[in-house]
Amino acid sequence: MRRIGVLTSGGDAPGMNPCIRAIVRTAIFHEVEVVGIKEGFDGLVRGTMNRMTARDVGGIIGQGGTMLQTARCPEFYEHKGQIRAQRELNEQGIEGLIVIGGDGSMRGAHALAGLGVPVMGVPASIDNDIWGTNMSLGVDTALNTIREAIDKLRDTATSHQRAFLVETMGRNCGYLALMAGIICGAEVVLIPEREISLEEIGQAVENAYARGKTHCIIISAEGSTYDTHEVADHLDALEVGFRTRVTILGHVQRGGSPSAFDRLLATRFGVRAVEALLEGESGQMVGLMGRDIMTTPTSEVVDRQREANIAYYEMARMLAR
Repeated sequence: MRRIGVLTSGGDAPGMNPCIRAIVRTAIFHEVEVVGIKEGFDGLVRGTMNRMTARDVGGIIGQGGTMLQTARCPEFYEHKGQIRAQRELNEQGIEGLIVIGGDGSMRGAHALAGLGVPVMGVPASIDNDIWGTNMSLGVDTALNTIREAIDKLRDTATSHQRAFLVETMGRNCGYLALMAGIICGAEVVLIPEREISLEEIGQAVENAYARGKTHCIIISAEGSTYDTHEVADHLDALEVGFRTRVTILGHVQRGGSPSAFDRLLATRFGVRAVEALLEGESGQMVGLMGRDIMTTPTSEVVDRQREANIAYYEMARMLAR
């Protein structure tokens, strides 16, 4: 294998740039050229790509986002678009491809592998909802961003004796909300994996007030049962003791310099992805299993979804006293 390509697709995540850096420099070490494909699968279909050198990735290890940029590509959802992408790879002499991204990106990688393209996937999604890895790129950084925001909100919540309802990302997986609930000492955590009634939420907040707490933190994943403002309106109507304020963290969770953990994980993922391609592997995704970087078939990755561990949910409830 003399030339490989790399692209980032789907939502950006802190850690993508360190991973690109590791891929480029590992490939060059093995005397393999690297082609950077701009704007994900859209750039692949359009042939927007350039050769990358070690100097091109200098200084990006601490940068958030992705230097290769990312975009959605409706055309790639169709078989015709996938064939066009395969043709572009062939015309550019690209013999292997590394795809960095979330669930949709792994589906794209799986589709290309089905066409005979040597492909390796790298999981990058702050929701941590990708099967085949304990942690995806960007999760640790996003969690630290949430922790910092909630620590600051608690200061003002205590000063005014209020309940703050904080919405995190996580449409289908409540990992961020759940982990934040534990490390930030939230009174209530709302996640897609566990239903809870408005009455139960109200009772939990009222109990916190009755126990003499000077604030109440409720953390809700965006995919939980109720709309965030619906919960806030319900609490205010109950007059549980605290007045409620809503903070939606939004896309700030995706930005920022990747944490030490994400930089190291991204580097390990990038190195392993290149080495796996050079060893003849394809249709696989690298992932963290325990302390080791292992590979999982993309066929298995796209058929399953990682969910938040309910044992942590019970822990969060027990500690909210």
